[in-house]
Amino acid sequence: MYVRATTRKNKDGSTVRYLQLAHNEWDAASGTSRPQVLHSFGREDRLDRAAIERLVASLTKLLDPAAALRATAGGELTFLESRPMGGAHALDGLWRRIGIDSAMRKFLKGRRLDPAAERVLFALVANRALAPSSKLAATRWIEHDAHIPGLAATSDDACYRAMDWLLKIEDKLAEEVYWQVADLLNLEVDLLFFDTTSTYFETGEPDIPLARDDRGRRLNEQPGREPQLTTQADTDTDTDGDGDGDGDGDGMKSFRAYGKSKDHRPDLPQVVIGMAVTRTGIPIRVWSWPGNTGDQALIRQVREDLREWKLTRVVWVADRGFASETNRRFLQRAGGHYILGEKIRSGSPAAQAALSRQGRYAHVADNMQVKQVQLPDTADRFVICHNPDQATRDAAIRADLLTQLEEEIKNSDKLSATKRAELRGKLSTKPGLHRFLRTTPGGLLRIDKAAIKAEERLDGKFLLRCSDPHLSPEDIATGYKQLLEVERGWRDMKTIIDLRPVYHRKEDRIRAHVLFCWLALLLIRIAETTCGDTWLNLREELQRIHVGTFTGPAGTFRQRTETSPAQRAILAKLGVTEPKRIIALEPGTPG
Repeated sequence: MYVRATTRKNKDGSTVRYLQLAHNEWDAASGTSRPQVLHSFGREDRLDRAAIERLVASLTKLLDPAAALRATAGGELTFLESRPMGGAHALDGLWRRIGIDSAMRKFLKGRRLDPAAERVLFALVANRALAPSSKLAATRWIEHDAHIPGLAATSDDACYRAMDWLLKIEDKLAEEVYWQVADLLNLEVDLLFFDTTSTYFETGEPDIPLARDDRGRRLNEQPGREPQLTTQADTDTDTDGDGDGDGDGDGMKSFRAYGKSKDHRPDLPQVVIGMAVTRTGIPIRVWSWPGNTGDQALIRQVREDLREWKLTRVVWVADRGFASETNRRFLQRAGGHYILGEKIRSGSPAAQAALSRQGRYAHVADNMQVKQVQLPDTADRFVICHNPDQATRDAAIRADLLTQLEEEIKNSDKLSATKRAELRGKLSTKPGLHRFLRTTPGGLLRIDKAAIKAEERLDGKFLLRCSDPHLSPEDIATGYKQLLEVERGWRDMKTIIDLRPVYHRKEDRIRAHVLFCWLALLLIRIAETTCGDTWLNLREELQRIHVGTFTGPAGTFRQRTETSPAQRAILAKLGVTEPKRIIALEPGTPG
């Protein structure tokens, strides 16, 4: 398809050119191609150039951004490259709206550090949100595959220096960012959700144990602080009885260490990461601890850190792993309250007494039924939650487990006592099956029908403990269900932002990497909350905005593609202005 020009000569000797959109069709009969006119534009001197421009713009929307830029480049211009810029532009706009850039520049004053450190840190955060990679690969991404405002290129050394500086300002930056975000989004912090996860390392052995304080930080990082080692109840792995969880007997801990893996990889060293999230899913802070640190002690540190922010009345929401009596007392300091999951199968007197109480369930949203129980000798209120749909799923799962167990033991009576003991030992490694197994006085293996009946009574139920006397049972149940926002944060951090694999060996770099992931998740959640869409959809649309580089006799310039209505709508919701049409202009050298 091409533009065809024809000429007609007038009687006065003048000539007039006519323009037509044509294409050639093969004529099999004559064995030649013949031009076919698709549209006539009329006389060249009367051409509606504005209509032509609209047509070209409409056609270029059918092309990818790079091809569109090449197609619209002038004949004297050379098209050099095209790279996506919309995602980084939107994230940078949020970064500035929150005030992270100004906060970092404030903390940068008086330090002998590259003034571009703030730009380097933003680029690394944007890399996590747009194209997660190692820090070395991120430097290539910044230079060749992305458009980072104010940063054309950087080096891996500059990245590592900026990471080290980020750790030094972590506490101040987290508080500053929180108040900025709270003001921007009018955050409600009446409920704060806390949970932990772990991330493992594919290669390498655990780190060399070092003396650490109760926050898991090396003692030489905080001169003058006395070590406050955790207790036996606060650790998951403690083989020597000293309570530090590492089994070495001298109060030393490795940062990358073996521990209770939430990724089901106990064979690999790991670190533990905690996150506090608002009811709308906004992550307000993260923490990192040695990999063998137990959950029980962690929420006390988190509560102490956030106490310094002077938040108003807060109800802490956490799962069963944080429900120790010590933690409950600590969370109630200064008028605080909690909603905690209670281990329903723990056999504790409180759980047994609450479950044995009679009463009617009240229906709440999402097919949930709740029943409040008040026990003597405690001010806490217990709420039993029952989900009929979940009860059906629990029964189906138990039926599958029982079928497997029956298959395992159906011929066990014919085995010798030694072989039956071996089979029993094998089944003990499978908690789901072992729960329903009993051994007769004669050593025979049987299905435990009493255990089945006990489990049937718990189908679809979970138990909550709350210290706030003013929250209704419905509010308690709904608040606890919102703990799923933290789980969604972990899922996005591990899949979209790629928390793992961690391409670092040194402790400080690992901690900084976790901070990058937190800042990226913060920007993503703000974008999702503001636009009412997922980051995957927003990113896909924004990354269609490209910037192209052209060069010609007059010089070199960078120009963005036209923004679509959908892209303009996203930027408007985020409160971010459209990028300039001409990004950069460098005049050529006179010949």
